[in-house]
Order: sequence, then structure tokens, then C-alpha cells
Amino acid sequence: MICFPPCKINLGLRVTQKREDGFHALETVFYPLTLTDALEIIIADAHTTEPLTFTSSGLVIHGDTSDNLCCKAYWLLKKDYPDIPNIKMHLHKKIPMGAGLGGGSADGAFTLTLLNQLFNLQLPEEKLMQYALTLGSDCPFFILNSPAFATGRGEILAPTYVNLDGYNIVILNPGIAISTKMAFSFITPNQPSTQIPDILNLPINTWKDSLINDFEAPIFKTLPELQNIKATLYNNGAVYASMTGTGSTIYGIFPTSIMSEISFDFPSNYFVYINQ
Repeated sequence: MICFPPCKINLGLRVTQKREDGFHALETVFYPLTLTDALEIIIADAHTTEPLTFTSSGLVIHGDTSDNLCCKAYWLLKKDYPDIPNIKMHLHKKIPMGAGLGGGSADGAFTLTLLNQLFNLQLPEEKLMQYALTLGSDCPFFILNSPAFATGRGEILAPTYVNLDGYNIVILNPGIAISTKMAFSFITPNQPSTQIPDILNLPINTWKDSLINDFEAPIFKTLPELQNIKATLYNNGAVYASMTGTGSTIYGIFPTSIMSEISFDFPSNYFVYINQ
């Protein structure tokens, strides 16, 4: 079986408090995009002795395979469902990593969903989301996989209507890795006066001054290249532009009517994607 884990952007991101468990409470709206990885899982041959064989292609995945969320998702279910047979798993990686797009989280969450379907485990959505939260704070969103207002660690999700009809989203990633731990060290939590869904209900041309990612200002001071990307998006006609997550991806929302007139001049090593 094959599935296509997508990425997401954050429409606004506010850090509201430091929790006693060491995590931060936040508010954001997760919005899925059409850019995806590809994940295939098949039952291994009878002579295969390893429970899990993992391979990958596309973008190079650094680090130990045991730390990959796809593998962690398999072992998470295998612990509770030991009769799951040996499998072969292949991930084709297209979503940039460490970029604030949630690609790794999507891969892990979609592994849970695919295993549930492949082996008829009959796990309900709520249970899958509990497993996903074990993998990471934003993993439950990819079980839902539709626009959602996220609170708590990012795992408390309320479906949210976001109307971007008539707009395209351009995402740009300069290949800069940003440590999530470092990004949070810059933040002083505060309670926003207006919740993000209320801002999103206003005309999109008002978002520029009110829809805020708390990580932008401190990270832009450290990495002014990212601020320049955002400025370039606005200069080319974006009605709204922002960093997503803790970076380093910057996205711009453009009226579809002007897309044919836009010509970006970014270095060849930049990753550029237009969400239709």
C-alpha cells in the first residue's frame, strides 16, 4: 500500500506559556498543503527475519534509522499488536526536513494510518491520534489532516474553516536548519489578545499586521536572509507572508490572478513549491 504524507504551514503561531511538563502551550492553525512525501509498506517475504526493513530515496535523511518517526510508529503499534507481520517500508522524501513544514511528523502519522488499514487493526481516529501524540506534538494533526486550530502542545485540535479560494501559496526554503530547542529559547510566552481563528475570519489583506508567528522576530535577527525572503514575497505581490513553525521555510499567499506575472530570482539551491 502507498500513501502520500503532506506537509503543513502554520497560519499564525503564538506561544502562550511554559508548561510544568517542560513543553510550551501554543496557539496556531495548521493548514495542509499539496506537497507530499511518498510512503509504501508491503508485507515482507516469508524468509525475511527482520521485523522491519526501512529504505529511503529522494532527500537524504540524516541520523539513525531508529530515530525515524516512520520506524518509531511501526514499533509503537508492534508493541501492542505483536501479530503484525514483518514488513518492508520505503519512504521517498520530498518535503524539506527541519523546515517548519512538519514532513517528518506527517510521515510518522501516515505510517500509523497505513498500518491500521493494511492490517485491519480497526483503530478509531481518536486512538490513532493518541499513538501519534507519542511520536510528536504535531503528529495528531496529520491524522485529522484538515485545517485545524491547535492548542495545548499542538495536539488539541478543533476543525477550522479557512477560505483561501482564489489564492496560491508559494513556499521557499533556503536550506537553513534551525534547532527547535534554540528557537524556543528565544521566546517569552504571552497571551494574545485575539485568537487566530478570529483573525482568519477577517479579510486576508488585514492579516499582515495581526497574524503573527512569535518565532519570526528573534529568528530574523539571527538569520536576516529569512527576513529578506519574506520582504521579496511581499514585493512580488503576496497579500500575506510568514515563516512557518520555527522555520526556516517562508511562505507567501498570492492571488491566483497574478501568479503568471510573478518571477522569483532566488538562488538555485532554494527549494520552491507552489501550492495550487
